Amino acid sequence: MRSDRLKRAFGAILLVWMCLPVHSDIKEDRKAYIRKYAETAVSEMYRSGIPASITLGQGLLESGAGKSYLAVEGNNHFGIKCHNWKGAKIYADDDKAHECFRKYRSADESYRDHSDFLRYNDRYKFLFDLESSDYKAWAYGLKKAGYATDPDYPAKLIKLIEDYRLWEYDGTVSAQPSLPESPSRIETPEQLDEKEIETFSFNLTRKLYSLNGVAFVYAEKGDSYASIAGEYHLFKKEILKFNDLSSDAELHPGDIVYLQKKKNKAAKDLDKHVWTDGDDLWKLSQRYAVRLSSLKKLNKGVTSFVDGDLVCLR
Repeated sequence: MRSDRLKRAFGAILLVWMCLPVHSDIKEDRKAYIRKYAETAVSEMYRSGIPASITLGQGLLESGAGKSYLAVEGNNHFGIKCHNWKGAKIYADDDKAHECFRKYRSADESYRDHSDFLRYNDRYKFLFDLESSDYKAWAYGLKKAGYATDPDYPAKLIKLIEDYRLWEYDGTVSAQPSLPESPSRIETPEQLDEKEIETFSFNLTRKLYSLNGVAFVYAEKGDSYASIAGEYHLFKKEILKFNDLSSDAELHPGDIVYLQKKKNKAAKDLDKHVWTDGDDLWKLSQRYAVRLSSLKKLNKGVTSFVDGDLVCLR
C-alpha cells in the first residue's frame, strides 16, 4: 500500500520535470539519476529524517549524476571518506592526492550510510531541528557543519534542487507516517511531574528527570553517590550499579546520576552513535541511558573505537 502511494507520488512529480526543456546530455543524465534513486531517497527520509531533496541533490552533485569514478567503481554517491572505515576502500584524488573513500556493495548501501553519517554524528545533529521542507537551511547547514570544503556548495546544491524540483519529493511526507524525531529532541531529558514522582516513592528535594524512560537527577556541588543514594532511600551499592560503577567516583555538578536500572538499548530512532575523539563507552552509556554491558553486547564485545566508528545503540 505504502509502495503504491509512493509510486503514484513519484509519477506525478516525474511527469512535471520530464517535460522541462532539455539542453544537454547532462540534464538527461540527471533526470535518469533522479528516476533511479528517488524512491531510495524518500525511503531514507522516513528512516532518518533527512529531506529527500537534500539526499537526491547531494547524490547528483557528489556523484556527477552517478557517472563519477567513485560512484561507478565504488558505489560511493556522496564522497564520504574512510574515517577509519573497516569495509572495502577505494582511492581517488580530492583535496589531496590518493585519498581514501568508502567502497560499498551497492548504491542503496551508500545511501543508507550517508543517512547514518549525518543523523548519528554530533556535528550534524542541529540539522534535524530544521524544518524538513527548508532545503535552503539544510544546504547551508551542511556547509556550516563542514560537509564540503567548496564555498559554493550550498548554492550548487540549492540550484539542483530547484532546477529539478526535488523539493516536491519532500512533500510526499503528507501521505506517509511522520518523520523520526530529531536526535537532540530525543536526547532532551523530560522533567517528571509530581504524579510520576510519587510512583517512585521518592522524597523530592530536587528536580527529577527521565531519559530513555529512566529516572535521574543532575549532581550538584558537594554531591556524592552516597549522599544522593541516602536522599532517595537507596543503598550506595545500588546507585553505583545503576550507573555502571564498581566503586565510588567523584561527581561534578551537572553529572547524570541514574536512580533506576538503565535500559538494554537506546530510545527509538537513536540506533547508532558516531564515535569522536574524547568519547568513551561509559560516557555513552550515561548519555543514552543504556547499560554498559548491553552496549558491549550490541557491539559484539568491541570496546575500543576510533574517530568515525559507528557504535550500535539498539
